[in-house]
Amino acid sequence: MTRIDVVDNHGQFTHLEQRALRDIGVEVELIDNTTPPEEIDADGLVLSGGPDIERVGNSAEYLDLDIPVLGICLGMQLIADERGGTVGSGEYGGYADVTVEIDDPSDPLVGSLAPETRVWASHADEVKSVPEGFVRTAHSDVCGVEAMADTDADIYGVQWHPEVAHTEQGDVVFENFRSICDR
Repeated sequence: MTRIDVVDNHGQFTHLEQRALRDIGVEVELIDNTTPPEEIDADGLVLSGGPDIERVGNSAEYLDLDIPVLGICLGMQLIADERGGTVGSGEYGGYADVTVEIDDPSDPLVGSLAPETRVWASHADEVKSVPEGFVRTAHSDVCGVEAMADTDADIYGVQWHPEVAHTEQGDVVFENFRSICDR
């Protein structure tokens, strides 16, 4: 059975990420973001959202474990920041219902979603430019980078929260990530 650890970055939806993965048959462990990288024994990691990039513990070190990583909201911003992209304040701020447009239908994480998919996202902070080696895989009228991927490194990010009921096809995002971890 696939095991995916959810890294707790103190976000309000972290437990929902754990539940969403469990609901699709994944063995899932919620781990503290101060867990030493050498103690992680999972097929993949979810970097959860959270309130502050200053409180992500060892999360940046987990990007070098050579296992698939999915960053959600703050998790995606951390990935962009650590890999040389830029992160800044969003123009629209707090949580809202947003329609994202999928840019790359071949992307293994979001490519199978409907070309226009409604999601629940916060845009207080957002990725302004993707790091070298990454491509933008979704955008919206609110945010230029709603999702990004480095398929060679199996590192992915979404600005939105696939774990909440407001997001259409959120379970598909988690199922796709499980498939990436199973390769």
